[in-house]
Amino acid sequence: MKLYVARHGQTDWNSENRVCGSTNRPLTDLGKEQAKALAENMKDKGIDVIIASPMMRAMQTAGAVSLATGIPVMMDDRLREHDYGTFEGIDRTKDEYWQQKYQFAAKFPQGESLFDLAQRVYNLLDDVKKAYPDKTVLLVCHGGVSRMIKTYFEDMTNDEFFHYSPENAFVAEYEM
Repeated sequence: MKLYVARHGQTDWNSENRVCGSTNRPLTDLGKEQAKALAENMKDKGIDVIIASPMMRAMQTAGAVSLATGIPVMMDDRLREHDYGTFEGIDRTKDEYWQQKYQFAAKFPQGESLFDLAQRVYNLLDDVKKAYPDKTVLLVCHGGVSRMIKTYFEDMTNDEFFHYSPENAFVAEYEM
């Protein structure tokens, strides 16, 4: 099975370097253009299944791919972005955010831990592998979820994990 993992196009908070998390933000005009470019890129990849986060920015991005390929989008809540709790909307360069982020076993205040995120993302990947063993699947999700998906396939040090941040509309390719 071939798996493509795409991060959504740009939002206003992405452009402002703010933590977006589970806050539902739409794509900017640039984000819409990135989604169209992603759709063109994915058009000839033999996609059989598109599964997206239900968050607006991911659904807008997946919708562009669906329009280009004719493949309907299925939603799965397990692809929603990491809930950063009280840190949502803050400048992502703030020290207190990075200190909290390194506490992977602790929940973000009013949010979820990286263990929570890993459990739901790994469960989703196991389910996708079982449901579509001979298909090409595109997951449209978020930076934090993309980071967690990468750990499913590749070992990463803590430092590599915390600094891995795919660009908007970036696509990774994996074999399952």
